[in-house]
Amino acid sequence: MKKLFIAALMMGVANTAFAQSGTNSPYSQYGLGLQSEQFSGFNRGMNGLGLGFREHNQVNYLNPASYSALDSLTFIFDMGASGQITNLEENGKKMNARNSSFDYAVAAFRAAPHLGVSFGLVPFTTMGYNFNASGTTTLGNETLKSTNTYSGDGGLHQVYLGAGWQPVKGLSVGANISYLWGDITKSVVLSFSNASVSTLSKNYSASVASYKLDLGAQYLLSLSDKNKVILGFTYSPKHKIGGNPELVTSTINTNTSVVVSDTLSGNGLRLDLPDMYGAGFTYNYDNSLKVGADFTVQRWGKLPQPTFASDNSSTSSMQYGNYLTRKKLTLGGEYCPREYDRIFVRRVHYRAGVSYATPYYKINGNNGPKEVSASLGFGIPIVNSMNNRSILNISGQWVRQWAPGMIKENTFRINIGLTFNERWFMKWKVE
Repeated sequence: MKKLFIAALMMGVANTAFAQSGTNSPYSQYGLGLQSEQFSGFNRGMNGLGLGFREHNQVNYLNPASYSALDSLTFIFDMGASGQITNLEENGKKMNARNSSFDYAVAAFRAAPHLGVSFGLVPFTTMGYNFNASGTTTLGNETLKSTNTYSGDGGLHQVYLGAGWQPVKGLSVGANISYLWGDITKSVVLSFSNASVSTLSKNYSASVASYKLDLGAQYLLSLSDKNKVILGFTYSPKHKIGGNPELVTSTINTNTSVVVSDTLSGNGLRLDLPDMYGAGFTYNYDNSLKVGADFTVQRWGKLPQPTFASDNSSTSSMQYGNYLTRKKLTLGGEYCPREYDRIFVRRVHYRAGVSYATPYYKINGNNGPKEVSASLGFGIPIVNSMNNRSILNISGQWVRQWAPGMIKENTFRINIGLTFNERWFMKWKVE
């Protein structure tokens, strides 16, 4: 119980760390923000591959059916952080942004034969940006310099509890039930070079407290003693997550300090999650070479989005056409010559992966940025007199987002994850 308390305490620390934004991307202002990479340390080395992976010593929460493969007698705790540098380019101008974040904290253990349990904290979306756009505005006979300041912060997080069960040989099923929460705040402030001209501001906010359900299944095909194929499937049903979206528009006279505000909201305004599907496979040769592919679909294009119109009528409504169906393809794998070899370098896991993804939102009526990414990683065994089962997962990832006529982003990210694998449930026998 004392060790379980320590694990819960470390997850509490991770929850506090999630409050820090892990991005400086202007693209995070759209939709619910940038979708976080919900990968644990070993998945990140393969760029997120995992729907068909069944690991006995890693927490693969991408597919809850995988929990049934966990080792008995052990308790696994996995936590990870990342640091990144992003280069942004538009119209020949470039700038760099740096971020770091605590990414996840998860745990798992086998509760009974063929039944594994997992719980943890993982991000869902993240938002963080601050930039200016300047121009000129003519008021009467005077030409003024105008500046729009855009800023946003927040995101959604989830704490989950899941289980994976193998009812018959070869077939496993599982589910994660999550509590989804978080705040999203965005603002646009229009100011002028003449202080006598009123400043205009728009402040958007939403606060989510809801749930998320993820279902999974895996089926193992044994082609021979050394050749196996694992098929993986996942599904998350759509539902309304609320959030009470609200827009406050204000006119501020800096000379008189008079503020005139108008609030737009409504009982029918809400945020939604779409149907999400995933399918993948892993080919496993002699438990040393594992390669596979994942394909996921998120049907955002079927959902409406809360939209505000600050005109004379001051209206708000749910409108379709702002979202797109997101598709993502990932290819990758890992190679470990011999997991229990006496020679250290033969016990290292060598990983690589690539991905391509389409956007889930539109920008001014045009499709948002596409995304390509690639990663390389290593799983380094921690070997000492006390433990030879824990693993240090290190990976480097490159991500590029671009769309015609829009900002180009190139991000290089370093991921570090530490998987503690302790033999907590062994019964000692004294003779």
